[in-house]
Amino acid sequence: MKILFLNPSKWGRGITPIWIASHSAVLRSMGCKIKLFDCTFYREWMVDETEYNTHNLQYKPSEYAKIIKLKEGNVVKELQKTIDSFEPNMIFVSAFSSHLHGEGEYVNIQYAHELMKQVSTEALKVAGGIQPTAIPNEMPKRFPSIDYFIQGESEFVLAELAENLGSNGKLEKTCGLIFNGKQDLIKNMDMIPPYDYSVFESQIFFRPYNGRVERAVDYEISRGCMYSCSYCVESIIQSYYGFVKAKSGVITRAKEYLRNKSAKRVFEEISSLNRHYNINLFRCQDANFLTVNKDVLNELADMLDNSNLDIMLYIETRPEGINPETVRLLKRLKIDGVGMGVEVSEEGFRMESLNRFASQEKILNAFRLLEEAGIKRTAYNIIGLPCQTEEMILDTINFNRRLKPDNVTVAFYSPYIGTREQIKSKEMGCFDDYEYNIDGQLRTVSKSTLVSKELLNFYKKYFIRMVREGTEKSIEFKRMEGIL
Repeated sequence: MKILFLNPSKWGRGITPIWIASHSAVLRSMGCKIKLFDCTFYREWMVDETEYNTHNLQYKPSEYAKIIKLKEGNVVKELQKTIDSFEPNMIFVSAFSSHLHGEGEYVNIQYAHELMKQVSTEALKVAGGIQPTAIPNEMPKRFPSIDYFIQGESEFVLAELAENLGSNGKLEKTCGLIFNGKQDLIKNMDMIPPYDYSVFESQIFFRPYNGRVERAVDYEISRGCMYSCSYCVESIIQSYYGFVKAKSGVITRAKEYLRNKSAKRVFEEISSLNRHYNINLFRCQDANFLTVNKDVLNELADMLDNSNLDIMLYIETRPEGINPETVRLLKRLKIDGVGMGVEVSEEGFRMESLNRFASQEKILNAFRLLEEAGIKRTAYNIIGLPCQTEEMILDTINFNRRLKPDNVTVAFYSPYIGTREQIKSKEMGCFDDYEYNIDGQLRTVSKSTLVSKELLNFYKKYFIRMVREGTEKSIEFKRMEGIL
């Protein structure tokens, strides 16, 4: 069985989608032959996200562009050549893991569909991910070049499809395909063989990081989040598997939903990646790192203490989990940087609209504790949310000034299909029923009358400058942009 993975990323920089590594691992363990066609470095296809966000001061300047070799040629023609030479039985184009939407993954299914329409192949075309999980009935109409859609976690569903390819009766009965029953949640993550990063080309491992270029991978220790934020795709997965929001933004039966690899497995994977690919930066995409089982994290810390691994981890977590004890643990785990969502500074808005309950005081304290420990801090912010005003954006900038983070990111709000915030934004007329070309870093598709698209683009460009220089500079910057 030959299976071609398609990564239609347009960011033009190093990303190793976790779903590719995890699904490839399962299929290779069955004896399947795997090949990846990666669009990342095709000059005509890419949008240079690194240059865009370096210009906006979100990233520090680095030598990344000098290291990467872009590819000439037409993506569709090169994909067709790969299909003709490899002759795949199946083409797999999208899925989810803990790597949910931070690096533009949400739009993969759209980009892959556009490519599939332009190539000739007899291969079965399969897609998983958030959209099939949220709106299964609409998928065949929206993306007709895809033959089968998988809801929920898809590693073992795809394996069953590969095993039964050629037997239509068995294919049609596979749990996890849309219109069929649900597959089981993967409760033991060690069931997935060691994730396969051999499918990626070498230059994909280069990544700009704090003004340097490191060898890095996207990595997951765990899956699931105990919180159910109204704008987050995690809430779609929770709903699919029957976990619903309870009080204070936490889901019911959260312990059943949170899963992680064993410490031994994590240490073996990290050690192997460091040894074979010279990886020194592990960009952990866990939804909330500090909800990983504490016994597992302490055991992993012991293993790292007794090793000579020269590595660092970047993680994402929430202010609620930051305290002196967890900060000490993060230091032992070689955590170099922590990203945390501020999103919007106004507490009432965060609670009522976003289902986030951390107070400003708790956020300030978390940033302070990390600073005292020498751990870099990144503040995540969102602009363009439904009901968010320009005054609220300015207040959020001022709150970031109080936090004094090492790094600041600002994303355009993306209406991820099926989330409560997406449904509200559609009812308000801020967005269409289904939005294409979504990318929180590169563009806004907002139609809001509260803050225009022009103003959102302005704040994307000047947000970080104002965090550094003060919001009183907004008038000057607007005059420079000709919007006053």
